[in-house]
Amino acid sequence: MIKVFVYGTLKPGEENYTKYCADRVIDSLPAFTMGKLYTLPQGYPAMTLGNSPVWGYMLYFADSDILAELDQLEDYHPSRQSSENLYNRRYINIFSQDHTNTTPGRPQRIGEVWAYLMEEKLVHQLGGTLQDDGLWSASKQ
Repeated sequence: MIKVFVYGTLKPGEENYTKYCADRVIDSLPAFTMGKLYTLPQGYPAMTLGNSPVWGYMLYFADSDILAELDQLEDYHPSRQSSENLYNRRYINIFSQDHTNTTPGRPQRIGEVWAYLMEEKLVHQLGGTLQDDGLWSASKQ
């Protein structure tokens, strides 16, 4: 089973979800991670490492081929230097948005899943604007 955290155009209801995910997702779970979320003038978001909540979904896939397709979409090539990729795929910790199973002040950790992050230097080169609420939607842009 492949698990991927999505926070932008791959989220349910967003532009790339139907094309890449809808008919392949086994399950989805609202989730968040810690990072920094930016809106890019190109019409999509970027997440970097950081300490603020970034809201999205954990998507479950049965077919590992999904990673190759998402790598292509996100312009990630494992053989390139990280600075040469648009995004870099890495494991990150994610947490449940379900507060019923959570100790106050301590979110429930779901585990490590794949996510696509951008280097902060590139975010600034592309003109990224910090999204303070940690929630991106094409309809907000």
